[in-house]
Amino acid sequence: MEREQGATLTHIVVLPYPLQGHINPMLKFSKRLATKGLKVTLLTPKSIVESMKGQATSVTFEPIDDDDDSGELIAAETMEAYDERFKAIFSHGLGGLIEKNKSYGYATKLVVYDCILPWAVDIAKQHGIGAAPFLTQSCTIAAIYYNLYQERFTLPLQEPEVLLPSLPLLRMDDMPSFISQPASYPFILRVCLEMFHNFHEVNWAFCNSFDKLEEEVVSWISSQWPIKNIGPTIPSMYLDKRWKDDKNYDLSLFKPSVDACMKWLDSKDTGTVVYVSFGSMAALGEEQMEELALGLKRSNRYFLWVVRESETKKLPTKFIEETTERSLVVTWCPQLEVLSHKAVGCFMTHCGWNSTLEALSLGVPMVVMPQWSDQATNSKCVMDVWKVGIRVKVDNKGMVTREEIELCINEVMGEKRKEMKRNALKWKKLATEALDEGGSSDKNIEEFVAKIVQI
Repeated sequence: MEREQGATLTHIVVLPYPLQGHINPMLKFSKRLATKGLKVTLLTPKSIVESMKGQATSVTFEPIDDDDDSGELIAAETMEAYDERFKAIFSHGLGGLIEKNKSYGYATKLVVYDCILPWAVDIAKQHGIGAAPFLTQSCTIAAIYYNLYQERFTLPLQEPEVLLPSLPLLRMDDMPSFISQPASYPFILRVCLEMFHNFHEVNWAFCNSFDKLEEEVVSWISSQWPIKNIGPTIPSMYLDKRWKDDKNYDLSLFKPSVDACMKWLDSKDTGTVVYVSFGSMAALGEEQMEELALGLKRSNRYFLWVVRESETKKLPTKFIEETTERSLVVTWCPQLEVLSHKAVGCFMTHCGWNSTLEALSLGVPMVVMPQWSDQATNSKCVMDVWKVGIRVKVDNKGMVTREEIELCINEVMGEKRKEMKRNALKWKKLATEALDEGGSSDKNIEEFVAKIVQI
């Protein structure tokens, strides 16, 4: 009861970057904090708050005007311009929210900010409160960028392989694309490094992972800055089942074909379906799209393929008609429901961190086809560290051929399936234990709450 009384006066502001893959993990963390008695307010664009209307949640939303009549968030010609406008609008909104809370009689004690928005620390300090970064990617990725920030290696990479503390030997094509191709993404690389410049000023750094998944790297990072794994940020009913109302992600910018997907899966035998999705952002070129389509066709397996509406024009002519007996192609689907369905035998994925965590947490083997950002490094871990999948090989033209796709699918669905499924189920068990009462992530959240209410 003592903690409850203190916690009701404890207010946390959460500031995510306005992308679906960033908002959902931070919102799930916010809801976990709310179950511990904290008051949590999420600061986000008005357009995103509008898309979530009608959903009951224990978290308060503070909408910030998008400053754009088109409905698109803060329209800007370049990423640099977008970043500057976002910073200007949201730094003002963050300061205003902190002051507004004071007038309501409770003080904000901490700002939890998306780690790529380090200016939030300065705003928090101006108002005399603390700030804590939230890492939406893995501890492994954080360690790589931190080593580069500390100049333990330099760019462009001079050697074909890099050995860093606590990490497996990494080839050039295992590195995040912002490092392996630094000239292509100079602004994003700068953002990924600048986030560390004020880590020495924070008392907590939260990460959407769990200790057992990245044990060695977590141990090493802990010696550098105060890491707290609080994941995986999967709805409770798929893992620890402690909160019956927590069944889905709160934000989906695409409308899923729920009934069509589940009805189709229900008609298939256990472990016979390849689920294919490349997330909300990845866009394959037309030639690669054709190779993927024909590789799926050649595998002679059932497949459920998410092809976003903007990508459907890239499908080969008559592909859907020619594969209709073995396939279902939809523009979006309820991914957690699909991955947890008994019919799904493997997940062909771009290996974004959220999708990777979902597959690990639901015990699904993977065929991984990374596109950019952290996905190559995640793929390295999926194949060589966690041993739950196969990474496709790229030919000398940078293409993944239909033959390679067919081969990898049939390996994961065939001869290697038992071993990979066994490993995947091990990670599922460990993910559930981390979030359950007394588990490592649950304890990290409990310890944080116990300290923040005393401030």
